[in-house]
Amino acid sequence: MTHVQTKGKKAIKAPFRADQVGSLLRSERIKEARERRGNGELSAAELRRIEDKEIIRIVDKQKEIGLQVVTDGEFRRAWWHFDFLEGLDGVEGYESDQGIKFHNTTTKARGIKVTGKVDFTDHPMLKDYEFLHGIAGDHTAKMTIPSPNMLFFRGKIETDVYGDDLEAFHRDVAEAYKKAIRAFYDAGCRYLQLDDTAWSVFFSEQGHEQIKAFGREPDELRESFARTINEAVKDRPEDLVVTMHICRGNFKSTWVAEGGYEAAAETIFGGLDLDGLFLEFDDDRSGGFEPLRYVKNPNLQIVLGLVTSKHGELEATEDVEARIQEAARYVDINQLCLSPQCGFASTEEGNLLTEAEQWKKLQHVLAIADRVWE
Repeated sequence: MTHVQTKGKKAIKAPFRADQVGSLLRSERIKEARERRGNGELSAAELRRIEDKEIIRIVDKQKEIGLQVVTDGEFRRAWWHFDFLEGLDGVEGYESDQGIKFHNTTTKARGIKVTGKVDFTDHPMLKDYEFLHGIAGDHTAKMTIPSPNMLFFRGKIETDVYGDDLEAFHRDVAEAYKKAIRAFYDAGCRYLQLDDTAWSVFFSEQGHEQIKAFGREPDELRESFARTINEAVKDRPEDLVVTMHICRGNFKSTWVAEGGYEAAAETIFGGLDLDGLFLEFDDDRSGGFEPLRYVKNPNLQIVLGLVTSKHGELEATEDVEARIQEAARYVDINQLCLSPQCGFASTEEGNLLTEAEQWKKLQHVLAIADRVWE
């Protein structure tokens, strides 16, 4: 697949020199409206009108600060992954006994389960994308959805359709995603991002224990993850850019996993048929840049998440520039881009910073990219 970047900051195609992962802090108006909707005080149509107005506002702000790429901030979602996955055929959401455990905290209780054959026929997020596309103007509208691996990683397979045949499950998930990717493309999408926390199980001993709990072996699961992704994106249109964001967890400025990319680096950097990778590199939990030596594809863009979305304090410009140059020891600097390490609100609760600090973070990314790729 052809992928083109200019040597300067401005890029012909995504991902851009200064990019963003996707989610943005929910406004107070959105939070209030969603709460009222949950209490039955607001109709679905009234909630959507409020969401529309707030999305227009934050898209205008993204344009104003100078981003080439705009998102809807995931303002219509409660979760970065469950909302999409529940819309697949054969998948249902349910109130679980407990939430997902993060470092020193836990999310609210929610889960998903596979109750039938996984497929894709239609999805409400297609209309969500169409709205974003309609207000993007000459900016690039970016759609974010969870990776196909997340259904295995966070889902509970309760159906007799698959039994012990996990390969059949992975094949159906890949086929469902292939249809989803085509549907978003037909809706106008040319920049699609798959968000994935599942790869983090390979990064630490704790993760390896999770793999065993799944009844899988690391090598086999790693191969299965890669095969599912590659099959899902196979034969995609030439002008569709598909990237992946690999995350170690992001909830109220906390995290789940730690460890560098080394244990899965050869697969992630050399075995995935993607146009770009958004990578966490904002603290010591992410390890060093050495795993980037496995990047062999000259068209693969590596988006360095060197600016944290977990707090409002700005990183020293010189430190970020120095780390970009360090990464360039392993990957040509013209294959590198810059972004926050994650979104600002993977769930509707959001991280522990203000909206003003959020915009300053994104402006910081833009200013540094301007200096590095002037």
